[in-house]
Amino acid sequence: MFAVAAVVAWLTALSLLALWVRDRWPGHREWSRKLVHIGTGPVVLIAWWLGIDRAIAVPAAAAITLIAALNHRFRLLPAVEDIDRHSYGTVAYGASFTLLLWLWWPSRPDAVAAGVLVMAVGDGAAGLLGPTLASPAWSVFGERRSLVGTAAMGLSSLLVLALLAALVEGPAPGAAAIALIAVVVTALEQWAFLGVDNLTVPMATAGLWILLSHGPR
Repeated sequence: MFAVAAVVAWLTALSLLALWVRDRWPGHREWSRKLVHIGTGPVVLIAWWLGIDRAIAVPAAAAITLIAALNHRFRLLPAVEDIDRHSYGTVAYGASFTLLLWLWWPSRPDAVAAGVLVMAVGDGAAGLLGPTLASPAWSVFGERRSLVGTAAMGLSSLLVLALLAALVEGPAPGAAAIALIAVVVTALEQWAFLGVDNLTVPMATAGLWILLSHGPR
């Protein structure tokens, strides 16, 4: 029960903080959304650390995805969906979280963490820095991409994966493999039509993490 309460407390505090950010800076509606996007990532670390059971983790993630879908439709929590463009990114993010847990929890929590954290931190950093700092930009299927945002995605992904590989006990990708994963997912993040990158990036990250891991458990 303590583990579940810890996750609920984290998500509640995150939601309240996002609402405060939205009210404090109403002209920057993307900030509260990205705060939720980044802040959701550490949930997987809490679940891993506290040993949340699969029978709880998978249904809980599926329920959160359903709530995200309802929020996308009815805007129950504007701080999460109050943006100008049409995107299913929040729903895809929850779906990828659910799929990762279903496929690899608790046998490979490191892979689940890799997938979730790269999307949370990497894409979150790109979404915050890209529109804020001026740099050369281009369009991919109608979605704006910039040099700063792409660099933020690549470097953040590289850092997250390197730290995770250093901390995990068991097989993990080496330095060259981590660099390869970062390049691949940064390329995938370029195609974000309707928020599909929130699904492709975490799944590719986790899959490549397992495929390129080495060493005995």
